[in-house]
Amino acid sequence: MAAIDRGAQPPVLVFDGVCLLCSAWVAFVLRHDRSGRIRFAAMQSSAGQSLLQAHGLDADDPLSFLFVSEGKGHTQSDAILRLVGSFGGAWRLVAMLRVLPAVLCDALYRLIARNRYRWFGRRDHCLMPDQAVRARFLD
Repeated sequence: MAAIDRGAQPPVLVFDGVCLLCSAWVAFVLRHDRSGRIRFAAMQSSAGQSLLQAHGLDADDPLSFLFVSEGKGHTQSDAILRLVGSFGGAWRLVAMLRVLPAVLCDALYRLIARNRYRWFGRRDHCLMPDQAVRARFLD
């Protein structure tokens, strides 16, 4: 796995590596990020822990979800909408949902985040990327 690049700093998605919903989300991003710009860090990895800490988040908090873009950390529904909007094209329309009240979007996000293991399940080990995308994952 690649180390954190302190140079250009591509966008990074910090996700729960043992959560099946989160793993499905990573697969979704890999399919739709055609430019291959977005990098990934499991919250259980040292890179994920460092990024969460740098943005004031606790890796042990089930609500922790972080998308770092252009040096800024985005969380909860804002992170999801910015991430999807970063795919470009028609996906930018989804990002326009940020006009909805954050309190409502974040409440839905928190409901899903708190129940994600019960509703979707979890792995015993962190997601292991295949060779084709392994370089996009940070240690």
